[in-house]
Amino acid sequence: MSPKPFGQTGLAVSPLGFGAMHFDGLEDEAEIGRLLNGVLDLGINLIDTARGYGRSEERIGRHLAGRRQEFVLSTKFGYGVEGVPDWTYDCIVRGVERALKLLRTDWIDIGHLHSCPLDVLQRGEVTQALHDCVRAGKLRVAAYSGENAELAHALADARFGSVQCSLSLVDRANAAQLPTAKGVLVKRALAGLAWAKPQRPDDFCEGSYFDRWQALALPDFGLPWPELALRFAAFQPGVSSLLLGTKSMGNLRSAQTALAAGPLPADLLQTLLQRWQAAGGDHWPGLV
Repeated sequence: MSPKPFGQTGLAVSPLGFGAMHFDGLEDEAEIGRLLNGVLDLGINLIDTARGYGRSEERIGRHLAGRRQEFVLSTKFGYGVEGVPDWTYDCIVRGVERALKLLRTDWIDIGHLHSCPLDVLQRGEVTQALHDCVRAGKLRVAAYSGENAELAHALADARFGSVQCSLSLVDRANAAQLPTAKGVLVKRALAGLAWAKPQRPDDFCEGSYFDRWQALALPDFGLPWPELALRFAAFQPGVSSLLLGTKSMGNLRSAQTALAAGPLPADLLQTLLQRWQAAGGDHWPGLV
């Protein structure tokens, strides 16, 4: 699938992106190298990571520095920088410098504030720091990753060229406000595989998804649930790319095949909307 424009940023991203958050479960560096290079070999040109994803940034730098021109690199900031408080101007600037070294690159394409609290966003300090890094050529696009009121704040701020948020069959709170002028990355499209869980998970987010899935009580539409979920999220208005976090090349190939089938039929989308409304979904907030 050919890359498409990422909002008005000047970047182009593949409809399927790779979420690089599962690396700490893998200890074999050769296996990680095969996975990362395999992602690019599949034609996926977007890789998304974060300061909070363990060794992910360092491993991307180690294995993909020689192919840097082939992909759009996205990461996240705001916390975990030695010697400075979280969510401060210096934390953002030093965090960008830290990421550049770990990722072994001279620039980062998309730099997000990672689930930054609303009161911090409203003070403006961290947004200005991110914007200053764009002006300095260290970032190409200033972005925000999060949900609800924080996402709305970022969408209203012209300094943010893109956003990242959750969107799935059980989490569509942000769908109505997604813009066409900014790039939009979607995460959690598979909703923690809520349909496959034999009992409610203890994790807050996945437990909430399980509850919502039970409330929706969707019938069998004749499509595998992963395919239905991916096609639902990827073709919502405004969405640029869907991020899939996985350790399996097979899962990535299956996702590419699903997206190649295109949007879901209009009558199926209408049925999903009716089920959502009947279950009270309009009152469910977006989950980080």
